[in-house]
Amino acid sequence: MISKESVIEKLKEVKDPEIGIDVWTLGLIYSINTDDDGIEIKMTLTTPFCPFADVIVRQVEQSAKELLEDKEIQSVRVDLTFEPPWKPTDEIRTMLGL
Repeated sequence: MISKESVIEKLKEVKDPEIGIDVWTLGLIYSINTDDDGIEIKMTLTTPFCPFADVIVRQVEQSAKELLEDKEIQSVRVDLTFEPPWKPTDEIRTMLGL
């Protein structure tokens, strides 16, 4: 089975194209579940109107699928939600100059 930690490391490679910070550090990933059936990721975006929504979700899915290359299971599911809405941490606010 693939570990949650290995998924996190892959997601740290996916950057928001506008901000240049990875989706994990931004706090866009709400949960990661791994089991014998594959990987399920629940995530959000910085805004529901993000112009790069499709790109980011596709990159998250593709990144997680890379972990499955040598496995029989090829299931990655990315669920996009806006509940609760994304709220930047103080660290992210500082990184963004807010």
